[in-house]
Amino acid sequence: SLFDGPPEKAELTREQGLQYYRVMQTIRRMELKADQLYKQKIIRGFCHLYDGQEACAAGIEAAITPTDHLITAYRAHGYTFTRGVSIKEIMAELTGRKGGVAKGKGGSMHMYAPHFYGGNGIVGAQVPLGAGIALACQYQGNNQVCVTLYGDGAANQGQLFESFNMAALWKLPCIFICENNKYGMGTSVERASASTDYYKRGDFIPGIRVDGMDVLCVREATKFAAEHCRSGKGPIIMELQTYRYHGHSMSDPGVSYRTRDEIQEVRSKSDPISMLKDRMLDNNMASVEELKEIDISIRKEVEEATQFSTSDPEPPLEDLCNHIFHNNPPLEVRGTHPWAALKSVS
Repeated sequence: SLFDGPPEKAELTREQGLQYYRVMQTIRRMELKADQLYKQKIIRGFCHLYDGQEACAAGIEAAITPTDHLITAYRAHGYTFTRGVSIKEIMAELTGRKGGVAKGKGGSMHMYAPHFYGGNGIVGAQVPLGAGIALACQYQGNNQVCVTLYGDGAANQGQLFESFNMAALWKLPCIFICENNKYGMGTSVERASASTDYYKRGDFIPGIRVDGMDVLCVREATKFAAEHCRSGKGPIIMELQTYRYHGHSMSDPGVSYRTRDEIQEVRSKSDPISMLKDRMLDNNMASVEELKEIDISIRKEVEEATQFSTSDPEPPLEDLCNHIFHNNPPLEVRGTHPWAALKSVS
């Protein structure tokens, strides 16, 4: 074989356990709050929730450094948080307010932070961008990697295979990660993909399939993948088998193409938060009271962030044309000057 693989065993310290628990629980509470605000019509537009998939974000982040790079699709709230953006800035972005991470102009699908190149709205389009970020890492020789995420729905996009080819040819330090949550929009993987072995679909790129509901599995696999990339062996593919509890987006109730029983079964048997919690309690690494205290503090934090996100003002109209360019527009382009009369192109 080309390489061995991640270790068979993983170590978890009490501190790490509490840290991962806090991260996953924060994402969960934040997403449930977003669900609520959307239903109250306070959040508008697109909104794709991440609850159920928390172990992916927490595990990946535990295995890379903050100076490594990460780009994902539009189910991005979790990664925005793990990349260092505050709950307050995320919630305010969701409600389109000035205090949001993108000044209220990006919304759910377009949040950015240092070394985080956003949620991206076009299916699969972030994958070539991720390969480009990895090319920059290689070019600058800084020993950094780019984690490039996509879903099972995007896995059939042509641009993925073009990116795989270039990444393999140039040995780019890119970890391509398919977050396989079993359904693209309302379509099960079996109905959309002739091969659902997403980790094998890099063809000439080695791949590993990972339990995406277990934060430790994700962490160890990502550590292994990052090491593979940093040692100059080129790209690697990971398929994280995970699950989303909500529908694809808010307009999808998520129960027409799968049963409520199926969702319930995943929740009761392999919920990422419950599994970590049980593991810690069974090994006397934490007490029930302690975890309950963490829950209460997270709930309070999310509540305060929500207060802010509903009271913070929306960006003023005169801000509409700002931030199109980093500084002054380099050339005369129709529509880039604030309030310029739009001339017809014909």
